[in-house]
Amino acid sequence: MENKAIEFKLLKKSSECDARLSIMKTKHGEVELPMFMPVGTQASVKFLSSEELKEINSQFILSNTYHCWLRPGEDIIKKAGGLHEFMNYDGPILTDSGGFQVFSLAKMRNIEEEGVYFKNHLNGDKLFLSPEKSIEIQNDLGADIIMSFDECAPFPVSYDYMKDSVERTLRWAKRGKDAHKREADQALFGIVQGGDFKELREYSAKKLVDIGFPGYAIGGTSVGEDKETMFRMVDYGIKHLPEDKPRYLMGVGTVDAIFEAVSRGIDMFDCVLPTRIARHGTAMTSEGRIVVRNKQFESDFTPLDPNCHCHCCKNYTKGYLRHLIKANEGLGMRLITLHNLAFLLKLMEEIREAIKNDKFIELKDEYYKKLDIKNGNSF
Repeated sequence: MENKAIEFKLLKKSSECDARLSIMKTKHGEVELPMFMPVGTQASVKFLSSEELKEINSQFILSNTYHCWLRPGEDIIKKAGGLHEFMNYDGPILTDSGGFQVFSLAKMRNIEEEGVYFKNHLNGDKLFLSPEKSIEIQNDLGADIIMSFDECAPFPVSYDYMKDSVERTLRWAKRGKDAHKREADQALFGIVQGGDFKELREYSAKKLVDIGFPGYAIGGTSVGEDKETMFRMVDYGIKHLPEDKPRYLMGVGTVDAIFEAVSRGIDMFDCVLPTRIARHGTAMTSEGRIVVRNKQFESDFTPLDPNCHCHCCKNYTKGYLRHLIKANEGLGMRLITLHNLAFLLKLMEEIREAIKNDKFIELKDEYYKKLDIKNGNSF
């Protein structure tokens, strides 16, 4: 991998749809695509150790630039040797740009051409984040894949607002690329924006390809729109992205959305959903979602998922998990978090195998039937 942060090789395209089987090599290991990345917002996947992530076959994790910038600070993480050393994770890591958090968490935003002025959501301090600063922070964090700083506009907005936002995001993408100092070991991805406007999605994708990035993400989804709209946004942009580069759909992690996006040619996913719902006692299983705090599981001494072989399902029962969640015990949240991520990572393994054997649609139909996924009824 001389002077190249990632190497992407397309192994097979499904004969049934646009699903792809690929391999991506990074400085910290080789991964198979399509894949799901657990989210470690603050250099930690909540409740789980790096060793446990390896045990459930996590290939890649995501950490967040905005949160790591606020605490402990990119300077501390750089002194530690970067995120890999800091959190003792030797696999590949992706950092997002901080743009989504600036636009979703920060208070009193003021968007200017040079960047965004806003208030720290933790203490109210005035802060400024620009494309150059985002890349500088990510260079210090040292992830294998880093993201362009963009505006994640709310949904819905007017065409004129989105057009101005897309143009500015493209200028920011070029500025971020120019500021990138570690091209040999950090791959910078561009992010397609454009809302639910076909013309703007196409324009954004084509212009990003003209700038040139080793990979591309589709952003501005999962921000309040319905599933049909989200898939339409993906369709508008993905057809204009190169086939020989990885494609990443940001912030998506439900079973139906993963199947639909993979069928359209998406390779990478991340989402806080499996860890967030776990903390409230909800499990993703091969038999549907289970809310373990419900009374019906009080005397249920069967595994959470009979088809799962994770540590949780091999050793603990629904009744015990219900007790832990009702008692607000961290162990319950930890065990369900472990299971939910193991479930999604195993699903991705099944998807890769199905693409390899031209059985992707069969697998999708099987999951949709047993989970009763239909007409926007999300899992």
